[in-house]
Amino acid sequence: MYAVKSTLPDEALKVVGEALQGALVDLIDLSLVAKQIHWTVIGPRFRSIHLQLDEVVDTARSYSDTVAERAAALGLAPDGRASSVAAGTGITGVDSGWHKDDKAVEVMVGALAAVVNRMRERMVATEEPDPVTQDIFIELIAELEKHHWMFQAEHKVA
Repeated sequence: MYAVKSTLPDEALKVVGEALQGALVDLIDLSLVAKQIHWTVIGPRFRSIHLQLDEVVDTARSYSDTVAERAAALGLAPDGRASSVAAGTGITGVDSGWHKDDKAVEVMVGALAAVVNRMRERMVATEEPDPVTQDIFIELIAELEKHHWMFQAEHKVA
């Protein structure tokens, strides 16, 4: 059987592999959370939030592919199965039913913050063993922080 073999040392590959797998899980779940809210958001700001959620889904799906392909290039089999996502996500679940626009924004602010924080940890962890992977995390964090900022700007000010 043909197998892809990384040029990274085993110890570095372990750190990078854990970071990439964790990122994949979080990105898949972020796309699912955003899509669920996209389908169920209601209220006066429906349209703007509905469209904004699609932008988050696009980012999460695009980067989940980038992260999975980076893992594969390093000889690691990415695992995006539902059971793996459910077991490893860092995002709090989304309630079923309809989501009033202000609640939808609140959920997305929290979900994006959780993912950004975990991605920052991965960015730091991969600095030494694999700057190539770290670069992916740097770019991804910039995109996620932009979404986070935009949803925070939508949030009601107390």
